[in-house]
Amino acid sequence: MRLLDSLHQAADQERAAVTPEGALSRHELLERACGVAASIAGAPIVAVTATPELSTVVAVTGALLAGVPVVPIPPDAGSLERKHILRDSGAVMLEPSAGSGPVPPEPPASAPALVLYTSGTTGAPKGVVLSRAAIAADLDALAAAWQWTADDTLVHGLPLYHVHGLVLGVLGPLRIGSRLTHTHKPTPIAYASTPGSMYFGVPTVWSRVAADPAAARALAPARLLVSGSAPLPAPVFDGLAALTGQAPVERYGMTETLITVSARAGGDRRPGYVGTPLDGIATRLVDESGTVLPHDGETIGHLQLRGPTLLDGYLHEGGVRPAELVDGWFPTGDVATIGPDGWHRVVGRASTDLIKTGGFRVGAGEVEDALLLHPAVREAAVIGRPDTDLGERITAFVVADPVAPEELIGFVAERLAAHKRPRAVHLVDSLPRNGMGKVQKGLLS
Repeated sequence: MRLLDSLHQAADQERAAVTPEGALSRHELLERACGVAASIAGAPIVAVTATPELSTVVAVTGALLAGVPVVPIPPDAGSLERKHILRDSGAVMLEPSAGSGPVPPEPPASAPALVLYTSGTTGAPKGVVLSRAAIAADLDALAAAWQWTADDTLVHGLPLYHVHGLVLGVLGPLRIGSRLTHTHKPTPIAYASTPGSMYFGVPTVWSRVAADPAAARALAPARLLVSGSAPLPAPVFDGLAALTGQAPVERYGMTETLITVSARAGGDRRPGYVGTPLDGIATRLVDESGTVLPHDGETIGHLQLRGPTLLDGYLHEGGVRPAELVDGWFPTGDVATIGPDGWHRVVGRASTDLIKTGGFRVGAGEVEDALLLHPAVREAAVIGRPDTDLGERITAFVVADPVAPEELIGFVAERLAAHKRPRAVHLVDSLPRNGMGKVQKGLLS
């Protein structure tokens, strides 16, 4: 099967992609993409400024048809970031082509398809190399989990340079055959005014939708509301369920692994949990020494996984450096719990969200969820700060209506074990977030 299988079934004029600027049928998209493919045939690697427009869809599709790895660059990337990506990858910018060409033969499944750059939270961004086979395996597994078919219309306004917006949000429809409508921006009014059966969003998007009851109710006819890229706060989960008549589907993934765990379209959906492994994916928890931990729903451990969706490696000095595996398992850098029924709760990043305080291991996400239950609290982020007595002191940063920090500390202490309560609460106007809605905890001080 071809990577973009449905695109090659382009005998009719059915729309493949729609944006506020216009629309392309599958035949038109294939024709334009073949023109791009002909213009870059034989190139080692190309880069695309990934604006939320049809031109990006055409360019990426053309590169994939040609078998040329493509590097999507954020359109708002600063000059240093842009220079680093181009220098590190060796990619040349893909110039739009209005020509045409034949449909190229399908490249090998093992060939690299995308090079996606990580956010660079621990240094300069790294180029993650993803193969055609990994992308195909992930999209097929998601199609099964979400009952995603050619009859669906996917609506989203996410950036086209991440796994969520590009791989799932563009390549998914082109493989599965569903229609795509991109709203340019993921605003409540844009989603509410765009008919669809599936909607993709990050927690910030869903929080704003839940805060706009009219917009949320307009999504009631949809069959699936998918949230990812960061944990969805339980109050937002509950608000969406109440207003739309259906609980959102949460899923877990990262650039290096694509999407690996998800709730199912026809199954249970639980606030604070991201579901069970997709077909072909295995997961486990280990402690700092590598000892495998029980799946009891309580024990927090380092999440590792294996399966067909893993990266080939990272770009390094003109080649690809394989990822460092642990006995064949990929260390995600996240900490989680796994229940006896296989349901995963991701606590967060091991470096920032696993707090070791007074001899206990505490997940920041559990404390954040407890804080969000307080009626005055709108947002919460919890970190561990060095403490000479405790090792780390649980510290919360909270966006809230007027409330005393002592009240919030007591509120958590009433709901969680005493050692899990924040020792300090700081009231702030906002939390620093990146473009995908993830709180940048390294900037909290």
